[in-house]
Amino acid sequence: MLAGVALTIALGYWQLGRADTKQALQNRISELAQQAPIVIAINDVKLEDVELRPIEARGRYEPRYVVFIDNRVYKHQPGYYVMMPLRLAGSEKILLINRGWVAAGAERNQAPQVKTPEGEVVVRGTAVAFSERFLELSSKVAEGNVWQNMLLERYRQATKLYVQPLILQQAESGQDDGLVRDWPPVDLKRNTHLAYAVQWFALAAAIFIYYVVINVRRKPNAAAD
Repeated sequence: MLAGVALTIALGYWQLGRADTKQALQNRISELAQQAPIVIAINDVKLEDVELRPIEARGRYEPRYVVFIDNRVYKHQPGYYVMMPLRLAGSEKILLINRGWVAAGAERNQAPQVKTPEGEVVVRGTAVAFSERFLELSSKVAEGNVWQNMLLERYRQATKLYVQPLILQQAESGQDDGLVRDWPPVDLKRNTHLAYAVQWFALAAAIFIYYVVINVRRKPNAAAD
């Protein structure tokens, strides 16, 4: 009983520690969001230096290399994320822009039409990572310009472009392009750790109560013997 209670209490406090760590990181992310944007220009950029920070870039869109990320749902409606490369001003380097969400049309085999600004533009948003590699059940994950996920090396190989290792998740621009940029906030699942902590503490209490009940019931029988 003592070992079981000690273990479950320790696990409960461990989950509380994880929750505190996640809260500190969440606060840090909120602080970063208030900082002035980092300008992405002609120099190479490391993801870890700018991830989740405000960034901005100047350049021209390359619509012919657009990729639509399938199976993205917004308010119960299926659609796509529009991934379009921005050729950085004064450079051949590319910054991939997640321009936002667009609804899927009646014909799923046809990609939607997206309005794209002509000429040089300034795009602002948040730096986010490419998708990590994971199990994909279908072999049809990158047919044409409709893909299931956006992987850095896959995009580089498909386009032969010099792509920076991050994505600019575009903030609301005020442009009438029909795209939705209602990005969900970063959720580090702090409440999940709190729920686990409660479960471990409840299990510790259950072990203790069970031990007490069993031993209280045994005492009268022991006296009769």
